[in-house]
Amino acid sequence: MNKDAVKTDIREGDRSTIVLEVEITAQELQRAIDEGVRHLARRTRVPGFRPGKAPRQILERALGTDRSDPDSPNPIHDEAREHLYERTVLQALQEADRDVLELPREPEWTSFTEGEGAAYRVTLAVRPEVKLGDYTGFPFTPQVDEVTDEHVEAVIDQLRDQQAVLVPVEDRPAQVDDYAVISFEGRRGARLVDGAQAERFPLIIGKDRMVPGFEANLIGMREDEERTFTVTFPEDYGEAELAGQEVEFTAQLRELRERRLPDADDDFASLVGPYDDLAALRVELRSRMAVNALDRARHLFADRVIEYATANATLDLPDVLVEREVEMMIDELKVRTAQQGIRYEDYLRVTEKTEASLREEYREPAEHRVKVLLVLGNIADKEEVSISDAEVEAEIAHLRADEEGNRSVADYLDSDRGRSYIRSQLRRSAVVELIVDRWIEEHPEFAEVRHQHQPHTHQQDEAPNLIDEVIGDGGEEEDEELAAIEAAAAEEARA
Repeated sequence: MNKDAVKTDIREGDRSTIVLEVEITAQELQRAIDEGVRHLARRTRVPGFRPGKAPRQILERALGTDRSDPDSPNPIHDEAREHLYERTVLQALQEADRDVLELPREPEWTSFTEGEGAAYRVTLAVRPEVKLGDYTGFPFTPQVDEVTDEHVEAVIDQLRDQQAVLVPVEDRPAQVDDYAVISFEGRRGARLVDGAQAERFPLIIGKDRMVPGFEANLIGMREDEERTFTVTFPEDYGEAELAGQEVEFTAQLRELRERRLPDADDDFASLVGPYDDLAALRVELRSRMAVNALDRARHLFADRVIEYATANATLDLPDVLVEREVEMMIDELKVRTAQQGIRYEDYLRVTEKTEASLREEYREPAEHRVKVLLVLGNIADKEEVSISDAEVEAEIAHLRADEEGNRSVADYLDSDRGRSYIRSQLRRSAVVELIVDRWIEEHPEFAEVRHQHQPHTHQQDEAPNLIDEVIGDGGEEEDEELAAIEAAAAEEARA
């Protein structure tokens, strides 16, 4: 296209947008209209004419166009507008060297008159300029939690709780936290209440699985004992017929069991793993908890560094980036609910949310996430952080192993977009590690917080996952990463 045929003007808009105004000469407009006639003539069947040979007047008659009526449909003009917009907007942006995030499908046409020319206006979101502030002089230090004897004993108690068994209660009546099996029926006068009957109903006394007040009446009962009592249903009860009403229940305690924890002794230690005695288990727990405390301190410290750098940066976010991030967050939610066997629609129903309210709820955190990503990307540029192809391939291999059998994730990881996403993730992680490690070099008293693979004892390598389930092993972060990968794959599938 001849540059003299188009005049462009670009001015800055709000929230990292530009407003592009384009004027097109009458000659260029006519050329686009003639092209539109040729294209439509090839696609439109006109009796008596071969494809592409019908003159404009005949073609307009076949298309139902009335040029004397400005409100009449005009496919020829529509075709010309589409081609003019595609050619001129790309040319204008290339000349202006602006990083546009998304092209609207249509501009606002301010004029379009044969013999005179055409003009349009379009607002375009551009990648925001990030003005970095301080990201190295943070006024805080890593905080490492002390592992005390009390902490170790608390973990032992949790491990004992995992090994608890249910045993019959023989020498006392029912009490809170007992496991019971009951039969019951509820009546209002002589009439049975629908749904208020069961022959063998299991419950944990005191967990309020039943209507409020019901379970308190089971306390003090013994096996095979029968008791009659009255319960008043709450005013806001879901069934209007029962709301605020008294119901007389007759309940029989059929079975009563209690959870019995193993003693904290050498036999218990051998149940947990290959430990010679309880003292060896305590040593192992303290060691792992110390490693976890260091990992947690580093992660929390890194998170604070990220927040510090983000708070000190200045940028205006275009709506399109925020909307994309909201979409990503919803995809991540769908992945997490699916992993738990919950349909997304059921999640919305149970939480009494709509997708519109969810999007509104996610908007503020989405803005923050986008700001963090842009700030870390700019710091990585400034620090000249790069990720090698080998590092990308190693991460992809790790993700493939974790998501084995997930075809959509595998396809995404094989795509250029997927590799670019992984590279960006690794680059952002690398720049945070760089900042933290550089700070630790200047503050050697915190050298123990430096990121490293801690050596495991032989017992830890062989032990079951019971301990990791109690004290944590960082699996939550990996789960979040996998959810993000699956969400990105879903977005790629939509695109």
